[in-house]
Amino acid sequence: MSNPVLSLRGITRTYVTGRGELTVLRGVDLDVMPGEIVGLIGPSGSGKSSLLHAAGLLERPTDGTVMIDGEDVGALDERARTRIRLNRIGFVYQFHHLLPEFDARDNVALPIRIAGRPQAEARQMAEAALGSLGLAERVLHQPAQMSGGEQQRVALARALANQPRLLLADEPTGNLDPTTSQTVFEALQKLVKDTGVAALIATHNMELAGHMDRVFALKDGHLEERPAESHAY
Repeated sequence: MSNPVLSLRGITRTYVTGRGELTVLRGVDLDVMPGEIVGLIGPSGSGKSSLLHAAGLLERPTDGTVMIDGEDVGALDERARTRIRLNRIGFVYQFHHLLPEFDARDNVALPIRIAGRPQAEARQMAEAALGSLGLAERVLHQPAQMSGGEQQRVALARALANQPRLLLADEPTGNLDPTTSQTVFEALQKLVKDTGVAALIATHNMELAGHMDRVFALKDGHLEERPAESHAY
C-alpha cells in the first residue's frame, strides 16, 4: 500500500480576535493518498480555509504536525517552506487570479520559470498541461478572451505546472454555473487519476462532493467522515 502524500496530525488553529481567542481547528488528523480526491465540506467560518492554509504551508498552525511524503515540513524556515510550496504543492482558488496581460501559455509557464526552467522548456510544459485540459486551441488567448470555465482550467493547469505531489483547492468551482462546474471538476478528477497527485478540495457543492473518493465535514473544529451516500451537512 502506498504512503500518504499529506499527513496532518493534531492540527489546531486559534486566532486572537477583538473578542478573545477563536479556535477553528481542534486536533485535526487527516491523510490524503496519491491519486485520491478528498473533499472538505462545512459552513462558512468552520475552518476549511484554515486547514488548507496549514496543509499548504501558507499559515503555521497553533499546534500539530504537517507532513508531505513523510517529511515533517511544518517546522521548516520560511525559505524552505516557500521552496516546497513552489515545487510540491499546487493551489487553485475560487477566482482564477490569472495575469490579464499574459496569454494562457505564459500564465501556466510562470511558476515553471520561477522554479528555474528556461522559457522555451516552460512554454512547452505549459502547452502540454493546457492540452491535457482540452485547451490546446486557447494557448495564445488572454484571460479576457476565454470563458469562466476555460479560465479556471488554465488556473488548474498552472497549479499542476510543476508536477506537484499535493493539490489544494478552495472552492475551485464556486464561481461557475453548474454545468461548467461539472466540466471543470471532471477535468480535475481525470488529472488527479492520471498524475497521481493527492488532492484536498474544500467545496460547498454537494453534488461534486458526492463524486470524490472521501468526504469530511468540519464541525466544531473536528473532522467527521461522511458516508458516500450522504454528504449534506
